[in-house]
Amino acid sequence: MAAKIKSRYVCQNCAYETPKWLGRCPGCEQWGTLLEESEAPRGKDAGRSTMSKPECIDAISLSPQLRWGTGIAEFDRTLGGGLVPGSLVLIGGDPGIGKSTMVLQVLGGFAHRGLKSLYLSGEESMQQIKMRADRLSIRAENLYVMTGTCIEDFFDRAAQLKPDLLAVDSIQTFYTRDIPSSPGSVSQVKETASRLMAFAKSSGIPVFLVGHVTKDGAIAGPKVLEHLVDTVLYFEGDRGHAFRILRAVKNRYGSTNEIGVFEMKGSGLEEVTNPSGIFLAERPEDVPGSAIISCMEGTRPLLVEIQALVSPSPLGMPRRTARGIDQNRISLLVAVLGKRLGMELGDQDIFVNVAGGLKIDEPAADLGIVSAMMSSFLEKHVNRNLVVFGEVGLAGEIRGVGQSDMRMREIEKMGFSACLLPRSNLEGAKSPPGLNPQGIRSIRDLPDYLFS
Repeated sequence: MAAKIKSRYVCQNCAYETPKWLGRCPGCEQWGTLLEESEAPRGKDAGRSTMSKPECIDAISLSPQLRWGTGIAEFDRTLGGGLVPGSLVLIGGDPGIGKSTMVLQVLGGFAHRGLKSLYLSGEESMQQIKMRADRLSIRAENLYVMTGTCIEDFFDRAAQLKPDLLAVDSIQTFYTRDIPSSPGSVSQVKETASRLMAFAKSSGIPVFLVGHVTKDGAIAGPKVLEHLVDTVLYFEGDRGHAFRILRAVKNRYGSTNEIGVFEMKGSGLEEVTNPSGIFLAERPEDVPGSAIISCMEGTRPLLVEIQALVSPSPLGMPRRTARGIDQNRISLLVAVLGKRLGMELGDQDIFVNVAGGLKIDEPAADLGIVSAMMSSFLEKHVNRNLVVFGEVGLAGEIRGVGQSDMRMREIEKMGFSACLLPRSNLEGAKSPPGLNPQGIRSIRDLPDYLFS
């Protein structure tokens, strides 16, 4: 008599499991996300041990990690210096933002150098991929394309082709015959990703996984997917803008929070070697409500324009709108301006925007946000040669931030002559010869520096 297959209900958003159906998931409190799935049976290799023998840590030999340069400097920067053999890299982002384009460009570059690359697609036909390759001017004898969604069939084909590099687009479309649930379910995503991880580690073949994202911007499927892989990269950017930010949020082989900047063109994604110049290219001059800040993205300093529009509100509850900045941070800084500087903005509509579609979450942007709002409210333009950075506290104090020397070098490099920074950062700082840095302790002194 065949064994009865057990089932349970799994949340497709957070992987919460329950033996019975519920309308609302107790884990993430989302409605309608619990779907019935059969429990994954033990595979044929489940009984084999994968444990290594105990070894003294002093006796373990370290060999330098071999990295493969992709030929795209911004992509290599995000990876931490290049692609590590046997690594599993997950790339996520909104639909149409450039995930498949980037992966195909990387595989095409490796194929031109003689490495056998395989692009495995579960969403597009071979003709669609060929059309994209022609648009990107990718022609390589060593670039192979395969379509399908069964992971067992892929391993059979891979054993015959023996690729040096693999890309799977996308992980949510693949399934294994050992689990009866549909592709994209929590069980299928976990199992197929685990098998691809074992394939990468045992063969030494780097594997790219392209992942769908939810409406909140997180990679769809169980959170264990991000814990399983070696590197997680996110594509960010507004589809209305040409610029794309590739951000590393996890990297076992390099630093995290590193970014690469690209521009989407008809011929594909092109790297931007001077992001500060691009973000400031269309900056308006002598217009109230504009301030330039120096922010750190990983190990790279960037100069970005903060724009603010403050105007009397016709509504009973004034609007607070922010793009590229946490809206709660705007409310906090508005309260500080009202309490510490006497600048009442409670009856004003306030709109704040980071030009270029960049997202900034570091506290050093506070001084730039305050400067832009103050400039718009007072109808005075900020000194065109001034760049500001610093954190604003609830008492109105300007607190120090990290990497002030790197920020000032970037400011001087971009041709600005003045810099306003926290007084604590100015003490002992090594400023470039062509830059005049000035320290500030409180926002009460800010108008004297901004509009002089």
